[in-house]
Order: sequence, then C-alpha cells, then structure tokens
Amino acid sequence: MTEIAISAENTKDIIEQLQTNIGGEILERWGECTLVVDNKKANGTVKVIPFDWGVNLMIYDIVFFNDVVLKIEATEFNPIRFIYNLKGEFLHRFSIHSREALIEQFQTLIFTNKTDGINCLHFKKNVAIETNIIQIVRKDFLKKRTTKVSTLNKKLQEVFVDTDHDNRFYHHGSLNLKMADHVKKLHNIKTKGMLRILKMEAKVYEILSLHIQQYNRQSQGVELPTSLVKSELKRVRKIGEQILKNPAKSYNLEDLSIESGLSQAKLQDGFKFLYTRTVTEFIRHVRLELARDLLKTSDLNISQVVYTIGFTSRSYFSKIFKDKYGISPNEFSKQIPSKVMVS
Repeated sequence: MTEIAISAENTKDIIEQLQTNIGGEILERWGECTLVVDNKKANGTVKVIPFDWGVNLMIYDIVFFNDVVLKIEATEFNPIRFIYNLKGEFLHRFSIHSREALIEQFQTLIFTNKTDGINCLHFKKNVAIETNIIQIVRKDFLKKRTTKVSTLNKKLQEVFVDTDHDNRFYHHGSLNLKMADHVKKLHNIKTKGMLRILKMEAKVYEILSLHIQQYNRQSQGVELPTSLVKSELKRVRKIGEQILKNPAKSYNLEDLSIESGLSQAKLQDGFKFLYTRTVTEFIRHVRLELARDLLKTSDLNISQVVYTIGFTSRSYFSKIFKDKYGISPNEFSKQIPSKVMVS
C-alpha cells in the first residue's frame, strides 16, 4: 500500500503533490489543470477546474496499480466536499477513526474535517474509478450575493457557516442513479474556452443542488423504495437508458419486465423512484422530447417525426404534444426561424 500525504493550500496543490508521488504530466488549458499519468503506478487523469466564489471541481478518472491512500490534511484550505462516485469504488475515513466506509458506484458522500484533521481516501489496486468532487471553500462561497444558506437543512446550514472549521461533518448518501446522468453530461462537455467553463459551472451547481436535495430527503427518512434493492434499481436504470437510446422501439411492460428480470410492479416502482414517472409516462416523455428536438433541428415534416419517434397516429401525437408543451406541433414548427414547413 502506498500512502501519499497531501498538505494543500488550494486544489491545484493536490494534483501537484500527486504528481510528485505518482509521476505524470500536468497540462493547463482554459483554466483547467489536468494531471495525465501513464506509468507503472497509475493510468488516467486527475482534473481540476476552478470557478468563482470558492467553488471548484475535481474529477478522478484513473486506475492505480497499487493500493493508494491519500492522506489529505485539513489545512486552512478545508472545503466541504460533495462527492459522486460514477464508476468503481473507494473507501473513506477520518484519521481519528479506524473503520473505513465503502463508497460504491452511484453513491454520494459529503464531508469536511476540523482544521488539522486528516481525510483518508483509499483507492483500491486495479479498480478503475471515475469520481466527481465538488469542493466549496466556505469563506469565499458565503461572500456570494445569491448564497442563502439560511434556506438549507439546519445541520447543513451549520456546516456551511462553520468557516473556522471547528466541526467535522460526514454524510454517506444512498444510491443515487438520477445524479449519474447529470455527472456524465458534465464530464462530456466538449465546448472550448469560456463557453466550456460557463457550461461546466452551471452543471456543477445543478449537481450540487441534487446533493442537497438527497441529503434533505435522507434527513427526513426518505430512503430507497422498500420494494427494491440496489442491484434491482441498477437494472431499472439500464432499461431507462435503453429507452433513451432507442425511444422509437415498440415497448411494453411485460417484455421489459422479462428483460429486466423484475416484476411489473417492481419495474414501475423503480421508474417512479428514478424518473418520477411510470414506464409508459417515461417512454412518452422521451419520445416527445426527441420530437421537439427533431422539429427544431431537422428537415423532417410532422408526419415523418411521428413515424421516427415510434408513434403511428399523428392526431394522438399532436394532442399529447400540446398537452405537454402548450402548443401544437404545427404552431411550434412555424415559430422556428428559417424553417420551411412541409407537412
């Protein structure tokens, strides 16, 4: 096992001290710093993107070839860390504790330490991880005019206003499959320069709000649906991703139940929990979203769009489109600049 002591005054210090211990090259572009490693110790990247008001993002997309424990000292740079584990697993503990907590795929973790405390992140040998860490430096964040921590859950509010770092805080979140899609979109932003940073910052705040919502729900005792275990929810998400990739396919609840190995009741419970819709409502929602995009960006006429998204009745499509968006497909198309209507 390799232990790496990190004593950082800012986020960039972390990857510079990582580089000292595991090698690699640090690349800087558009305000981002990326440690690129491909050697006997590790393969992958650790990225840092700073934003305004003390908010920054770290993305670990790496595999270590030996067990590695990062022992991160809680210096004056002692942010609240909001972590989402998109891939793989790792362990966390405060140095005053002997027991490590396992953070599995799709789980969240929120923590901060007392000044002079040590945070231990244990990455396992040969386990590829993709971990998203939003870090908030409280003194800077509270200067932001729109920051209203008084609206937070009482306990989380106390954490944000603890700018002298007098207390530890730890919250091991439950499985959150909804957040995975948002984190993937964040990691896949392809634009460059200022536009890239603005898009990423907007997504970071959206993900932060999801962390806070989940913390509030768990604080109120709202957990996973009792009818489903974690592995079953992952199967539900797989079905949801399949529908998103191919919405035009003909789906029915019985076939999806057989494919997922879940009862129809469990499949419905899972969709209501993950997507706040029944299976049928989710399919209809995905198809209508695609239809709106096709009307906006393609040369397909309305009849062609209806066929492309898997509907057979144009009148039914027009009805549910207007129910959802408050405007008919024909009226919507007429409002799109430079689009010639062919129906």
